[in-house]
Amino acid sequence: MGRNTRKRRTPLATKAIAASAALALGGGGLIWANFYASAHESGNQSWGGNRTKAATAQVSTISCPDVGQRLTNVPNQARGEVAGELSNLDRQITDAYQRLATTRDAQAQDASFVQNSILQPLKDRRKAILDRIRLEITRVGGTAPGDLDTLANCTAQNADQTTGGQQQNGGQQQGGQQQGGQQQGGQQNGGQQQGGQQQGGQQQGGQQNGGQQQNNGGQAGNGPAAADFVDITKVQANVQAKPRKSRNASTGTFTTRCGVNANKNHNTDNVIVAPGVTNGAHHLHDYVGNQKVNAFSSNNTFLQGGTSCQNKNDLSSYYWPVVRVQDGSQDFDQNADGGGKEGNVGKILVPAQAQIKYVGSPTGKVVAMPQFLRIITGDAKTTTNGLANANAHWSCTGFENKVQLTTQYPICPQGSKVVRTFAFQSCWDGQNVDSANHRTHVAFADANGNCQNGFKAIPQLTMRLVYNITPPTVQNGQVKNAYAVDGFPEQLHKPATDHDDFISVTTGGLANKIANCVNRGQNCA
Repeated sequence: MGRNTRKRRTPLATKAIAASAALALGGGGLIWANFYASAHESGNQSWGGNRTKAATAQVSTISCPDVGQRLTNVPNQARGEVAGELSNLDRQITDAYQRLATTRDAQAQDASFVQNSILQPLKDRRKAILDRIRLEITRVGGTAPGDLDTLANCTAQNADQTTGGQQQNGGQQQGGQQQGGQQQGGQQNGGQQQGGQQQGGQQQGGQQNGGQQQNNGGQAGNGPAAADFVDITKVQANVQAKPRKSRNASTGTFTTRCGVNANKNHNTDNVIVAPGVTNGAHHLHDYVGNQKVNAFSSNNTFLQGGTSCQNKNDLSSYYWPVVRVQDGSQDFDQNADGGGKEGNVGKILVPAQAQIKYVGSPTGKVVAMPQFLRIITGDAKTTTNGLANANAHWSCTGFENKVQLTTQYPICPQGSKVVRTFAFQSCWDGQNVDSANHRTHVAFADANGNCQNGFKAIPQLTMRLVYNITPPTVQNGQVKNAYAVDGFPEQLHKPATDHDDFISVTTGGLANKIANCVNRGQNCA
């Protein structure tokens, strides 16, 4: 695939919108638009502008299938082109979210506006992109999914019909072994979701409460909401016991010290899912480890990138969405794509600590990670996709061995810090360093710690990020000084959308040294 320098159009919120303009939407996204019957509102407001709101608000949602997750068998020769088309779908969703947020007068005055002006044109334009995806796959001898056309149709939903942001014990979550006594056992998609049990009957993220629809909240109007937070001292313990270790377990650890991104190495690209596409992530990432990672990086670039890690043989890239505190402040990207233009607002917080550790398998030895292995853990689109691939873990210092939250952010007691942890997939198919949907080449171990379907155990990457955050306050259904993880604007900054990305790049035999250290039961750094 050639160098793709496509950039997002100027956000629709900053330019005139013709009522007859065709709306292009795509990808997998859930679009939320608050619209208020108020004569004081303009259709030309930017993300962070103050809005005069009528007493009663309505919320409209559009749910679109996540096309990328359905494409599990794309030939290598077509993956670049397909990734570009998927990025087009994401970009269209972002633009459409902004358009919905600026056409609330039209929606309020015309009950058929969403169907006639959004859903039907949306279906037609999605089908055109899906046809191009099918063509790219078949052009190189591949076979596209037979039901690809069915992914063109999107549906309008009320907020209480969505799965995203709902706290439910029966929800599904992918897990994995976590350090420090946190959740263990790599629960599969059918496992029970841990953490964040609904407190005090409070309804979750955008659901109806007491018969009135709640605001999406947040400094930019797209979350988080008060219901996305919970006092961690009021949550019952939910961390399960670790799997029992066998006699052949690999019990060692390898810690790599790569800093906290104090040098502010940021961008809004994602070279794994959107290679060659500027602003492919639509949100800002922290990068530690490899220092030359952007949409146009290649394996050769990684080898020349230098590293923030103390071990200079560790050229791996570790990157995650930034956390911001929404206290009314602005940061350097207030007027930038992926930042304030897309609802990611507030002061960017640098982690106080960032621990990166590789751990072993409770049931056997591990093999070394292959060079350039890519892993994404968690799902940035859980508000659309549901919690099947969610792997977010939020807690507070002093509570990590007791409580891990997936669909709520913790309000920590005085003296306690917010903690994000990740446990990556620890089973590899033994052949591929990536897959078409960036998931099927790796997997989580089962509840007993075993890899299934011929997969091999690899050192499990775990990460622990600690933040100094003044606790938000919730009063009368409103949250003040909220904090939130960056994300796609239509995902409403829900905590379940937290995710982490990794590209394994090592020199000097480091990959083998990590595996040997873990297999021998040593604690190395």
